[in-house]
Amino acid sequence: MTSLKSLFVPHRIVMMVLFAALVVWCALSLRWDWIPQYAPLAAQGLWTTVWILVVTSILGFALAVPLGLAQAIGPWYLAAPARLFCTIIRGTPLLLQIWLLYYGLGSLFPQFPWIRSSELWPYLRQAWPYAVLALTLSYAGYEGEVMRGAFSGVAKGQLEAAKSFGMPRMTMFRRIWLPQAVRNVLPTLGGETILQLKATPLVATITVLDIYAVSSRVRSDTFIVYEPLLLLALVYMAIAGVITLGFRWFENKVPSAQR
Repeated sequence: MTSLKSLFVPHRIVMMVLFAALVVWCALSLRWDWIPQYAPLAAQGLWTTVWILVVTSILGFALAVPLGLAQAIGPWYLAAPARLFCTIIRGTPLLLQIWLLYYGLGSLFPQFPWIRSSELWPYLRQAWPYAVLALTLSYAGYEGEVMRGAFSGVAKGQLEAAKSFGMPRMTMFRRIWLPQAVRNVLPTLGGETILQLKATPLVATITVLDIYAVSSRVRSDTFIVYEPLLLLALVYMAIAGVITLGFRWFENKVPSAQR
C-alpha cells in the first residue's frame, strides 16, 4: 500500500502522463507496418542476444572466480598472469578484442588442413564462437578485478575460525569464502551484467545476427530510422529490467540462506 501511495506524488504523475502521451504519439504518428514482415527475424535476433548474454556472463564469472582468487591470495606466478590478463582486457576496447579474435585468429584456422578437416571446422568458420569468446574474456577481465576485492574483503576471522575447526580448504572456500564474496558484490555483478548486455551489439560487426543487427537491417531495407531504434531501446530496457529484478531477488534471498 505504501509503495502504491509513493507512485501518486505530483512529479511522478507528471512523468507518467508525459510517458503515456509519448507512447500514444509514437503509436499514431510513426510507421509500424514493417513489424509483421520482420517479426520472425527479430525473434531470432532477440534469442541470439539473450543466449549470448547468458552464456558469456556465466562462463565469464566462472573464469573470474579463479582470476580474483589468484590475485587475492595466489603466489606471484599465478597472481602476475591474472593481473596482467585483467589489465589487458580492461585497458583495450572490446571491439578491438572481437576483431582480433575474428579477423586475426579466425583467419589463421583455414590455413591448416587438419583444422579444416576436423569436426570443429563447421563451428570455427562461423562468427558466433569468436563473439562468445571475446565477450566471455571481457566479462572475466572486469569481474576478475571485482572478485579480487571481494575475496580480500571477506572477514579473516571467519576463515581462521573455520581452520581452527579443521574444515578442509575446499569446503571452507565453498561454504564460507565464495558465498560471502559473491554476496558482497551482487550489486556490482548486476551492473556489470547490464553493461555486458549493452556490449552485445558489437557482435553485429562480425556478422552475428543479434537484435541490433536486425534493427540495422530494417533501417537499410526500408529507410525507416526512428521506429526500429525506439523498439530496440525498449527491448534493451526490458532485458535490463529483468536483470535488475533478478539480482535484487537474489540479493534478498542470499542473506537468509546464509543465516
